[in-house]
Amino acid sequence: MWLSQALLLLILAGYSIATEITGPPTVNGLEWGSLTVQCAYGSGWETYLKWWCRGADWNGCNILVRTNGSEQEVKKNRVSIRDNQKNRIFTVTMENLKRDDADSYWCGIEKTGIDLWVNVQ
Repeated sequence: MWLSQALLLLILAGYSIATEITGPPTVNGLEWGSLTVQCAYGSGWETYLKWWCRGADWNGCNILVRTNGSEQEVKKNRVSIRDNQKNRIFTVTMENLKRDDADSYWCGIEKTGIDLWVNVQ
């Protein structure tokens, strides 16, 4: 069954605070299914913590899951994140999608000062 008569559509905006992190233009997921988002980052950010958060403003969003600085998968509730440091891509998976999962999300890299981020709607 598609969300909103069954379709969950997340549109990744084409801007970020820096070009050091990017994401795909759109992703789709089925209700009760799963959704995967891959965010790429530039050289030098491999061992930094990566995060996935939900909320209209990145500065006040609720971090759902974050890496621990390694390539090990971290899972919290229905969301997991894994960092492939060799290819400089981190992957977020949301499982058992629900209608109210449709929202603004952010892929980010935690650093001193202002984090790097890209918006996911």
